[in-house]
Amino acid sequence: MADLSTFDPNSVGNPNNNIFGLPFSEEEARLVILPIPWEVTVSYNAGTSRAPDHIFTASLQVDLFDPEYKDAWKQGFFMRSPDKKILMKSDYLRKEAELYINYIAQGDVVSSNKFMTKSLKEINQGSLFLNDWVYEQTSALLKKGKLVGLLGGDHSTPFGYFKAIGEMYPSFGILQIDAHCDLRDAYEGFDYSHASIMYNALQHIPAIQKLVQVGIRDYCEDELNVINNSNGRVVTYFDRNIKHRQYEGESWKTIVDEIVSQLPEHIFISFDIDGLDPKLCPHTGTPVQGGFEAEQVFYLLHKIYLSGKRIIGFDLNEVGVSHDEWDENVGARVLYKLCNLLTASNPANE
Repeated sequence: MADLSTFDPNSVGNPNNNIFGLPFSEEEARLVILPIPWEVTVSYNAGTSRAPDHIFTASLQVDLFDPEYKDAWKQGFFMRSPDKKILMKSDYLRKEAELYINYIAQGDVVSSNKFMTKSLKEINQGSLFLNDWVYEQTSALLKKGKLVGLLGGDHSTPFGYFKAIGEMYPSFGILQIDAHCDLRDAYEGFDYSHASIMYNALQHIPAIQKLVQVGIRDYCEDELNVINNSNGRVVTYFDRNIKHRQYEGESWKTIVDEIVSQLPEHIFISFDIDGLDPKLCPHTGTPVQGGFEAEQVFYLLHKIYLSGKRIIGFDLNEVGVSHDEWDENVGARVLYKLCNLLTASNPANE
């Protein structure tokens, strides 16, 4: 364990230390954050692949005192450096994807264009490569007894981690905080699009017992059909319905208690930052009006913790990069809360 005798948690974050200015190595840390600098299939704004580096910098301004999970940081958080080869592959395939998306947006047929056919094949192969890489990295960490948080990048990135978690837990649920359902089948022709992450997870990972979506406000009819035909495997709390219930007198506590009751005993949190009000994440990939204040989501997460249900992992995705570092500052604070929650939910003596 790291020697904390000379570390002052009330002082300024030391950039020579790791995430949040904490003086832990990967070996010493109980929780390891795996950054995934990948955004090949984003449909609108790019920039999320550079988010992990920016969030690392912003994290040095985060105060370590958290009254809900006091001293959770003392168990150690460590973030790996983003893999440059993954970033380079993302940059290359992103250029291919931009050309492809512009092509199909004009209504042109992909099969009639050899270059576009080749590009689509390369992009889908790249996504398979990433899925395998994320699976290998997260699986190895889990086998070492580490708690793991994944930091994107776009929302396609956690598929391999879901697979690794599914090998450790025969049954678990996903709590998805998001503006979008992400239940599209091969959106834009991309087999593992950021807009298809939950569709793919449900199709390929049988250990996922339930998907509970909260804050959804931008979706298509096909996705609604997936929800309605899921036999209760997918439960969606649409932003509109949440707000209407509140307008008519229901409290957020009442709604949160209902959400918590829908979740199984083991829960993976998949947090797309665009689930928040876009004033908190204006440079996210696909911002949508509406959404939550951060504290509303933190209240939900704390209620899950108090329920005795166990958080087994998390991902945080779609944080944008901005000139004033606003998105990154919000992202860093969300990341810290998730780290504290995951650590507190898994007592070290168990």
